[in-house]
Amino acid sequence: MLTIPFLCPLPNGLHARPAWELKEQCSQWQSDIRFINHRLNSQADAKSSLALIGTGTLFNDSCSLEITGSDEEQARRALENYLEHRFIDSDSEQPVNAAPLVQPLPRSLSRLNPDLLVGNVLAGGIGSGVLTLWQSDSLESYRAIAASPEDNTRLEHSLAALAEQFNQQLQVLGGESKTIVSAHLSLIQDEEFASNIRRLMRESRLGLAAAIIVNMEQISEKLSASSSEYLRERVSDIRDISEQLLHITWPDRCKKVSQTLTRPTLLIAEDLTPSQFLSLDLSQLNGMVLEKTGRTSHTLILARASSVPVLSGISVAQLAPLAGREAVLDGQCGVLVMQPDEAIKGYYAIARQLADNQARQQAQAAALPALSLDGKRLEVAANIGSALEAPGAFSLGAEGVGLFRSEMLYMDRERAPDEQEQFEAYQQVLLAANGKPVIFRTMDIGGDKPLPYLNIPQEENPFLGYRAVRIYPEFADLFRTQLRAILRAGAFGNALLMIPMVHSLDQILWVKQELERVRAQLQSQGLRYAASLPLGIMVEVPSVCYIIDHFCDEVDFFSIGSNDMTQYLYAVDRNNPRVSPLYNPITPSFLRMLRQIVSVAHRHGKWVGICGELGGEPRYLPLLLGMELDELSMSGPRIPAIKSLLRQLDSQACRQLADNACECRSADDIETLLADFAPQEDARPLLALENICFLDNLTRKEQVIQYLCGNLAVNGRTDRPVELEEDIWQREEIVTTGVGFGVAIPHTKSPWIRHSSISIARLPAPIDWESEMGEVELVIMLTLGEHEAINHVKVFSQLARKLVNKAFRESLFSARDAQAILDLLNAELTF
Repeated sequence: MLTIPFLCPLPNGLHARPAWELKEQCSQWQSDIRFINHRLNSQADAKSSLALIGTGTLFNDSCSLEITGSDEEQARRALENYLEHRFIDSDSEQPVNAAPLVQPLPRSLSRLNPDLLVGNVLAGGIGSGVLTLWQSDSLESYRAIAASPEDNTRLEHSLAALAEQFNQQLQVLGGESKTIVSAHLSLIQDEEFASNIRRLMRESRLGLAAAIIVNMEQISEKLSASSSEYLRERVSDIRDISEQLLHITWPDRCKKVSQTLTRPTLLIAEDLTPSQFLSLDLSQLNGMVLEKTGRTSHTLILARASSVPVLSGISVAQLAPLAGREAVLDGQCGVLVMQPDEAIKGYYAIARQLADNQARQQAQAAALPALSLDGKRLEVAANIGSALEAPGAFSLGAEGVGLFRSEMLYMDRERAPDEQEQFEAYQQVLLAANGKPVIFRTMDIGGDKPLPYLNIPQEENPFLGYRAVRIYPEFADLFRTQLRAILRAGAFGNALLMIPMVHSLDQILWVKQELERVRAQLQSQGLRYAASLPLGIMVEVPSVCYIIDHFCDEVDFFSIGSNDMTQYLYAVDRNNPRVSPLYNPITPSFLRMLRQIVSVAHRHGKWVGICGELGGEPRYLPLLLGMELDELSMSGPRIPAIKSLLRQLDSQACRQLADNACECRSADDIETLLADFAPQEDARPLLALENICFLDNLTRKEQVIQYLCGNLAVNGRTDRPVELEEDIWQREEIVTTGVGFGVAIPHTKSPWIRHSSISIARLPAPIDWESEMGEVELVIMLTLGEHEAINHVKVFSQLARKLVNKAFRESLFSARDAQAILDLLNAELTF
């Protein structure tokens, strides 16, 4: 027997995904392999992911693998390498997100005396609707189903049917939904899941239904006993797949799993499984109160992805008597507002209006071209892994897809996708792009991304191993199938082809030969395909940098994979904690290499982009612009900030910065250069059209102050509208800001204002300003920065003196729109 001792490196513990991957590694060997958790003295067959999950293994637990059998020495070497270098990568679930920021209750809401239940925010946003209890499906009716001689056969059929159902869902799902369904598929395909059910039927003489339920309870009990919140919350996943197995086995007995929502709804439940959430009509689901859902729940991940606000911390028992009543779920303040009256509904109507304005502002900014301050063009594109990510990326301002990771189509499945499936996925992205360029990277599989169905042997260093273009000649049919799909899809849009891990000219010449071969096939078959398909390579192997001029004769573009390029350039494994601090793309050596690639490529008329993480780092954008790159590609959510920052940068100044950085002696010197370079935000005028409003729904003092402060946030003049509003209210308590003549001038000097501003609201009818000076029809709000040189008392006094003038007042009140008010004040006042 051979033993491999190790400490568990997984931040989230041994959950479904790493357990499945460890099982896959161990299942390749004939030897028996036991997994032992020495902290809990728990053991498991290492060839069963469910058994591994049941060990309750957490981060840094002392563990070992015991290997006994004919190939134990080979297994030990391979598994040692896997545990040391790659096991940590299997912890694909993200660490627990920090709780959404909860803002204090704004004074404009608290003054309305709302009936509140306080909860904990799990997903932000605001939703209103009727409180509705989830109609849970009790499993007790199944427990009594008598045993039958056909139970074993029925179990096999049901598991196969459920696996097929999951596989069908995977064809259409994307993002978080796909990840979660993949995890559920791996659980039901684990042999221990089925063998435990068979053992219960055999040894405990249970019927199939009862055995499924008892198996669920036993696994859940193990997970519930874990000290890890993450593993405890996997109980929901086990219940989910068990319920679905019961439903698929006895479809006539199960209640309708989905609850039909016929009106705007706030759903109340102890918890929901992921499949229950996916069954709901999201057009009617405006929020959820989930008593027992934790921050790492898969259902919560889906809710966040679907913009459904969620609260916890309020029990079903507390809410059950309130079912059927109207409420507002406020995921900004962490409260449930019961039976809102007209004033409170007015508050939330304005809150939604402001949110819509904010979204519209962001969309307009995202649609602006990626141009520097002096008009230098830099294309900003998105990195995506599925067709479903494309619309979201384009809505965030992506000017193309700089990297479509086609290997995602090949992962987590039993066989490679066929040509038609790939064609449809690629076509879907191109149609969503609507003429924008889409770069399809051919499959970067093998090495650190092994696929069981390719049977590529384990390697000592997979990052430097048999992967990407290096495997294409052996799996030429697989590669040609992908080329056929991309060429066919290319007829429907602006497609480009990119080859990963290229290090020699011979490789790209072979690829071009295969392309011609595939084109000839498609032509002979009379199939439609892209007549021209620009060809590029990933620049990630340092040797390529010295023969870029040769590649310029054969390819149309280059895209630098900064992640791999950095680790290859420095000989640093970025996943090795002992050397990962040395992994830094911003060093003189990396920047000089980058400058060499760009200058040679440009000399030959070829463009260069970056598709690694470096491209989406705002603090390095001045350097990348100065390096004269043509394109940056990044994750979609990073795009708006990068485009906004680009518009503040002067390309000439950035070019000088890049030149200076290349002459630095260290990374620290470069960081100092960057710190000194930070662009100054443009000053904003005190009085601007964007802060003058004519709105019919401002009918209370609270609504006016809420809107004017929120509008400053929409227009980028404050990041903290609630705190700014509180400063306004505190001054209102000291002295009335009604000045008579139907005018109020609320004002403050506040640390929460970024750009000093005058905001104006022309009201549809006079409102009570709680002032001895009478009702108000016009509000002029003055908000100055804490260190603003302007004396706000002087501005206030100037406005008050002008208002004494009857002609000025009449002109102000007779102004029909915002522009007329702006013109009048600019003409009459000095700021």
